[in-house]
Amino acid sequence: MTKTNALRQLESAGIGYALREYTYSDDDPCACDDPAQRERMFKTLVTRGEKRGILVFCIPVDQELDLKKCAAAAGDKRVEMIHLKELLPLTGYVHGGCSPVGMKKKFPTVFDETALLYERIYVSAGQRGLQMELAPEDLIRFTDGACADVTKA
Repeated sequence: MTKTNALRQLESAGIGYALREYTYSDDDPCACDDPAQRERMFKTLVTRGEKRGILVFCIPVDQELDLKKCAAAAGDKRVEMIHLKELLPLTGYVHGGCSPVGMKKKFPTVFDETALLYERIYVSAGQRGLQMELAPEDLIRFTDGACADVTKA
């Protein structure tokens, strides 16, 4: 396993984490059969706001972004998903391995409020097939993130 930028940054900040390796598949990007574990898994989605530019959202893997709620949470008029071809140049990460930590640039980041329901959550560690488990408060603090209701009902 290679140490990713996300892992290096967390270690440098003294933030503890645990790793979970799995076999990546486009059909099930988090590959987890345990419902209790799956509900703590969050995916990282990158959007573009009309006024604020690039915005990052972390939501439960089984949920969808509500772009109107995202715009309101980010203080923007409108938000849209970026094109997949923009992901790597903007963040340094590929689809299925995008982490809210260690992007090429620090972007405004919003976590779905449900992240705070758990003692620890999973997010991508910066490559397909690798997730990091950590306290949501540590992750939110490290990314200078915020929490809001940003998923579809």
